Amino acid sequence: MYVCICKGITDNQIREAVENGCDSLRDLRRELGVGSQCGKCARHARQELREARSANQATSFSHSSACEPVVFWPQPA
Repeated sequence: MYVCICKGITDNQIREAVENGCDSLRDLRRELGVGSQCGKCARHARQELREARSANQATSFSHSSACEPVVFWPQPA
């Protein structure tokens, strides 16, 4: 879906930019140009950014916890 009509930026491009390190609307503006013309897309772009960051964090967490076993050591009383 198009997020920024002025620059032709899609939600997939925003997700990809987040995967490549964009962490703020300022980063997206610098990398993709989103929000740099009329600015009407900024709210939606920010929402896409949040969702993409959340998805990346959840994926990172599930991968990291799957690789390392959790060991519980009994504590002496």
